[in-house]
Amino acid sequence: MDLVLRATFVFFLILVVTRAIGRRELSSMEPFDLILLVVIGDLVQQGVTQSDQSITGATTVIVTLALLTVATAYLSYRFRRLRPVLEGQPIVLVADGEPIERNMRAQRITRDELEAEARLAQIGSLREIRFAVLETNGRISFFSGESGGSGGGADQEQSPALT
Repeated sequence: MDLVLRATFVFFLILVVTRAIGRRELSSMEPFDLILLVVIGDLVQQGVTQSDQSITGATTVIVTLALLTVATAYLSYRFRRLRPVLEGQPIVLVADGEPIERNMRAQRITRDELEAEARLAQIGSLREIRFAVLETNGRISFFSGESGGSGGGADQEQSPALT
């Protein structure tokens, strides 16, 4: 039972830490970040299992983490109000060609980074963007087309999260 409690605590600790770090940082990991992730994994394993090196202990921890992962996915699916807590929400970074500085600051995204992402999406200027949305997975979706109006000529349809 001690292993289950430890695994549950670590699961929720990791959930909180990943929310605090921010989705943008998690989507663009550098080599140092990857090494740090491996080290954290080793520290988590030591903290959860302590000196229990048995197959039973490892199985208990793996099953507990798997069940918690499935449970949070189910809760997110079943209860709409829990989704922002468990998965986060898409965040609009650009509206009608104008960057939303408050949202960019909150997500620690610079204008240069946003412009670089737009160039990778074959968009030359932020003014060409109807909406830019930071998705829950850390990627930025761009919706281009005419600013304002009925949205005619847009390359992609508007996401329900933008309404």
